[in-house]
Amino acid sequence: MKNSWIEVDPAGLSSNIRALREAVRPETAVIFVVKSDAYGHGLTPISRHAAGEGIRWFGVAHLFEAESIRAQLSDVNVLIMGVIRPECAPVVAQQRFTPMIVGTEHGRAVAQAAAAARCTVEAHLKVDTGMGRIGVGWPEAVETFRALQGLEGLKITGVCSHFATVEPKQPERAEVQVERFLEVSRAMESLNGGPLFKHISSSRAVLYHPEWDLDAVRPGICLYGYGATDPAMRFRTNPFLQWKCSVMQVKSVPAGTSIGYYGTHVTEAPTRMAILSAGYADGYHRALSNRGHVLIRGRRCRVLGRVSMNWITVDAGRDSGIQAGDEAVLIGQQGRESVWAGELAKICRTIPYEMLVSIDRGAERKYQRTA
Repeated sequence: MKNSWIEVDPAGLSSNIRALREAVRPETAVIFVVKSDAYGHGLTPISRHAAGEGIRWFGVAHLFEAESIRAQLSDVNVLIMGVIRPECAPVVAQQRFTPMIVGTEHGRAVAQAAAAARCTVEAHLKVDTGMGRIGVGWPEAVETFRALQGLEGLKITGVCSHFATVEPKQPERAEVQVERFLEVSRAMESLNGGPLFKHISSSRAVLYHPEWDLDAVRPGICLYGYGATDPAMRFRTNPFLQWKCSVMQVKSVPAGTSIGYYGTHVTEAPTRMAILSAGYADGYHRALSNRGHVLIRGRRCRVLGRVSMNWITVDAGRDSGIQAGDEAVLIGQQGRESVWAGELAKICRTIPYEMLVSIDRGAERKYQRTA
C-alpha cells in the first residue's frame, strides 16, 4: 500500500470543459495543457476523458508525454511546447506531433534531420514577445520565418507566444505582448500567402480577454479548477482532484507536550493527536508545519509541529472521536469543510500548480466512473 492516494472525479473535468467551451467561440480550438502528468491528475486518463468531451488538441512539454497520449489517442493533435532535439524529428513527423520551433538554427536542424529521413515536420514558430524564455525574439521573428520557409523537411503551419503576466488591473504588459504578436503574425501570414494557426492565450488570458482567443487558446490550471472563481471572469470552474491518506495512530497527550522535530509546537492543554500516513516525501510541503489543516470526520484539524518525511501530526481534539484507520483529506472536501490546493499554496507562498505537481507520482490514482 502507498502512504496516500488520489481520487479524481472526471465529471468535474467535463463540467469545466463545458464551461470553457460555452465561453469561447465555436471556431476557436482548445489546446488543453496536460503536461507534468496533467498537473498531477494523470496524463492518459485525463487526456482520454477530455477527448471524449470533444477536445482535439493537447499541449505537453516533452516528447515522451506526447508519445503517451498517442498510444491512447490516435486521432488527436499534440502540441509539444518544449524544445525537441533535431534527432527526434522523424519520430515527431511519424507520430504527427506539432513541435515548437524556437529559432533559426533549431528550425534548420529539425528540417535537416526530417529531410534525411524523408519526412516533413509540421511545426509552430514560438515567438518570445516579452516572456523572456523559450522562443525567437519578436524583432527577429519575421526574418526567422522567412529563413525557414521552403526548407525541405519542415513546414511552419502556426505561430504562438506566451504571456509573462495577465493582470486585469494592470493590462499594459500583456497588451504590449499582444501587439507585438499580432504585428509579426500579420507579416508572417503575408510572407506565407495565407493564414497561420495563431495562439497566445493561456488560462488567465482566456478568463479575462475574449478578444485574444484567436485560432486557439491554451488553458491549463483553469480546467483543473483553480484560478477561475472571480465573478468578473468569463466562466467558473471547480477542482476535481482530492488527495487523501489514513490516520495511523491516535493518542492522548497532556499539556506541555512537545510535538515533532525540535519541539516547534507545545500543547497548551490536554488533547489527542493523530499521526497521518503522509509527509513531505509524498509531496505535503514542509512549509505547512504548524500552519496547515487537514480534514478528518468532516472537521478541520490543525497540523502540529514540523511535517516529517513520512508523517504528519495533527490536533484530533479531545472529543472528536477520531480513530486509527479514519480517512484524512489533505486536499479536497469532506462534509461541509474543504482544503484546496489554493489554500495550501497561500500558506506556502507559492501557487496551486506547485502544490498539485508535488504530489507523489507513484501514489495510486482512483478515477470515479462516469455515467
